[in-house]
Amino acid sequence: MELSIIIVNYRTYELTRQTIESIIKNNYNFIYNIFLVDNASNDGSIEKLKEVFIDEVKSGLIDIIYSDVNLGFAYANNLVLKNIDSEYILLLNSDTLVLDDCLENCLNYIKSDDEIGALGCRVCLPNGDLDKACRRSFPTLRVSFYKLFGLSRLFPNSERFGKYNLEYLDEDGIYSIDCLVGAFMLIKNSVIKKVGVLDEIFFMYGEDIDLCYRIKKEGFKIIYYGTSKITHFKGSSSKKQKYKLIYHFYYSMYLFYNKHYKKENNILITFITYLGIAMLCFLKLFLNMFKKNDEAIY
Repeated sequence: MELSIIIVNYRTYELTRQTIESIIKNNYNFIYNIFLVDNASNDGSIEKLKEVFIDEVKSGLIDIIYSDVNLGFAYANNLVLKNIDSEYILLLNSDTLVLDDCLENCLNYIKSDDEIGALGCRVCLPNGDLDKACRRSFPTLRVSFYKLFGLSRLFPNSERFGKYNLEYLDEDGIYSIDCLVGAFMLIKNSVIKKVGVLDEIFFMYGEDIDLCYRIKKEGFKIIYYGTSKITHFKGSSSKKQKYKLIYHFYYSMYLFYNKHYKKENNILITFITYLGIAMLCFLKLFLNMFKKNDEAIY
């Protein structure tokens, strides 16, 4: 098998169905299959999906994996990642639409350079705007400071202050970056075998940044491929749990700092970092109490 696509379903029947349909409607010049992992939905969604795609399940195009417990996004993906034998792997969110010839273009590009470890396309929101999380720098203390204190918003075209989301770079371009978003991450299996699977200490958020960090640490390139795109209905799988989302978003910051940056800094810097993360988390939780819709403010 040349490409394995991993999609995690958690109570998102309609979205997951649309995601799969956006893939299988096309004819490709490569061999692929889809691993559909149900993350203990317990809502009947996986049964309905199996019924809708019964022909694809019978033919082996779609393999369904069941998790008895929801231990997070990383855990669900790892149920496949630990046992996969295809040459390339695509982590794909269940709330996305794969557009045009995105898969072929991305696969051809990652094949063209042995130094590429992972590749991500241009991820667009339903209104056409770029999902800024699809191309980022690592959240070092300096980069995070510029982001959290609004300097990146004030000076988005500044290479210094706008580094977090790289807004000074062309959205349609192709270039090396620090990290991608887990909504669409094409990875060489040989690289996964070298750096390891997703770290399951991250329940939600952070596991994609951590994986990219380990890939780059091993000397591989992370590529943003902006000439092909998907649509991302961001947060649709968890809008009803916005307070849980906010908690996990900031807790992932704490986990990432502890894993990769804590040893580089003294006790005072670490204390200030912890305090800053905690204050931001409580502030965002407070602000979301006054937000009427289900979308969370980070």
